[in-house]
Amino acid sequence: MLTNTPTSERIHISIFGKTNAGKSSIFNAITNQNISIVSDISGTTTDPVKKTMEILPLGAVIVFDTAGIDDNSELGLKRYQKTLEVLNKTDIALFVTDINKQLENSEKEFIEKIKSKKIPYLIVYNKSDDNNSEKNGNEIETSIKTGKNIELLKNKIANLSPKKEKFIISDRLNKFDTVILVIPIDESAPKGRLILPQQLVLRELLDKMCTVICTQPDNLKNTLRNLKNPPQLVITDSQAFGIIKEIVPETIKLTSFSILFANYKGDLKTLVEGAKHILNLKDNDKVLISEGCTHHRQCNDIGTVKIPKLIKNFTNKNIDFDFTQGGEFPDDISKYNLIVHCGGCMLNEQEMKSRLKKITSKNIPVVNYGILISYINGILPRALEIFPEIMI
Repeated sequence: MLTNTPTSERIHISIFGKTNAGKSSIFNAITNQNISIVSDISGTTTDPVKKTMEILPLGAVIVFDTAGIDDNSELGLKRYQKTLEVLNKTDIALFVTDINKQLENSEKEFIEKIKSKKIPYLIVYNKSDDNNSEKNGNEIETSIKTGKNIELLKNKIANLSPKKEKFIISDRLNKFDTVILVIPIDESAPKGRLILPQQLVLRELLDKMCTVICTQPDNLKNTLRNLKNPPQLVITDSQAFGIIKEIVPETIKLTSFSILFANYKGDLKTLVEGAKHILNLKDNDKVLISEGCTHHRQCNDIGTVKIPKLIKNFTNKNIDFDFTQGGEFPDDISKYNLIVHCGGCMLNEQEMKSRLKKITSKNIPVVNYGILISYINGILPRALEIFPEIMI
């Protein structure tokens, strides 16, 4: 069901503009609900407001309303940072402006930000109550008061396809292939459900008509023994790499959920290159470990406990670690010698790639959990056999 589509897999449509340009009115018109407060008082929308819905033929989307970009107060500047965070995850942008006013420099600069990120966008000239001129291309006139072009706006949004369909793994397999998913059920596993990467991979393989066998690490040897023919691929949780590599014969391809997501949402080549820089770490170097989701940290948490321990033991260096979670990502990353990111399953592709672009623009090496773990375990070349285009 579209209502069950994860946020990270929805197309993100965001509305930007100055205060009192009519952003919230456009938001309400698109969503057909009075979600955002509409007022003549400038700055009514403070924090981003969002609504999940369906827009055909795009499918499942999430629509964001944001604060005005022209509030220069101390609080307004903080709201602007929140707006920029939304921009970093935006697949389709609507920039709303008052047709009765000339575009100001702040508006032109923000439109250039949208263009620089190569985000499909529309400029919405709102409050066109008495204006009979017509805009073409990626511009449209609207009026909430008269209802002018509201349906046309929705149609234009629907026709902006931000990306081609992508696959996590099924495009590298054949129909009826057998795949084993190794899913540890330990203290870090959520109660009564699979984590999102496991869910998405499982569903995609079923759609491909693959035979999918799910098992735990301790039962993998028995699972392989009971198969008449070997599987075409084994996908494991990265944390189990050290155990699984000893069980799965070299003739069977082996990779991890995290490595699949490095390719699906990020830049696999860049993340693989980043793994090599672990050997360059020195005493007192700073490493940022960033996780895209928010969850309760447990005593043996992968991000704050296992990864730092792996790096320290592998390098035998005294490393200084910082940690971030969820939508939080530092504005200033210049102090870091390496950034280790999670697979990004809770981030959409646009946000994950925005983070990677920010990191690489500072010439800071970056790697993700699964690639780092496989590198430290000495099996990265094997874990990348499913991606022959990536050279080690």
